[in-house]
Amino acid sequence: MPPRPNPTLRQRRIGAELRKMREAAGLSAPSLSRALGIDRTQVSQMESGKVGLSRERLQSFAAACKCMNHPLIEALEVMIQERSKGWWEEYRGTIPDGFLENAELEKGSRELMMWVLTHIPGPCQTISYASAVFGRLIPQLPRHELEARTAFRMQRKTDLRRDRKPLTAFVYESALWTRFGGPQVLKEQLGSLLEDSEQSWMTIRVVPFDVETFPGAVENLTYAFGSVSELDTIELESSGGPIFVDAASELVSYRSIFERTEATALSESKSRDLIRKVEREL
Repeated sequence: MPPRPNPTLRQRRIGAELRKMREAAGLSAPSLSRALGIDRTQVSQMESGKVGLSRERLQSFAAACKCMNHPLIEALEVMIQERSKGWWEEYRGTIPDGFLENAELEKGSRELMMWVLTHIPGPCQTISYASAVFGRLIPQLPRHELEARTAFRMQRKTDLRRDRKPLTAFVYESALWTRFGGPQVLKEQLGSLLEDSEQSWMTIRVVPFDVETFPGAVENLTYAFGSVSELDTIELESSGGPIFVDAASELVSYRSIFERTEATALSESKSRDLIRKVEREL
């Protein structure tokens, strides 16, 4: 079977974990290929997610690398066996691939934590607010693409609500005041955010303007918790599309950022009070 030209986020992550196994064992790709009895190009293709992997091949790979992390190996086996296409695939070719990978990341996680400075978190946006956010992009999107991105965001919102996946969103106060779509759209959005904050599986906490220290992150980001900690992922929002980070040292740094954010954020109750205050002043 020829190599995949565009492996998905899940397929690339499986490959990345294989590479980490090999590097932790101090093995070169040629050495590992000899131990497995395969061509060295196959090792490269497996580590880039460009070829499929059987459960048996994964176990052989882990054994050759003397990896004894059985929870990680079992989690990778589950990822390998996932063959169904996600709902986001129907949007492929219509919107940027980064949007699809964002949805794939959320679907494969067990819990999500977000830090947003510039707008209301995507999973909490109303259709009018989301359309206004996409409408402010430069260069301006054609109408069909704006509508496609908005529809995708609403489907993503619906999917998260169906799964009722634990979600914690830390929102900088500026996002509450920024009037995407005008005062009425924002007022509706804040009312919806208040309703979301009452959901048992969702936590909304605001970081106010008057905090003495500011968390380290200066961009919107999402921490997606994997089925095991080694499969955690950070998604950084950027104008060029999402950037996914899975290096262990960087995950530690971003967890520290979230810990500092949690320490500076208002409680859930006080966050609701501030949201209501902003809503009343619109």
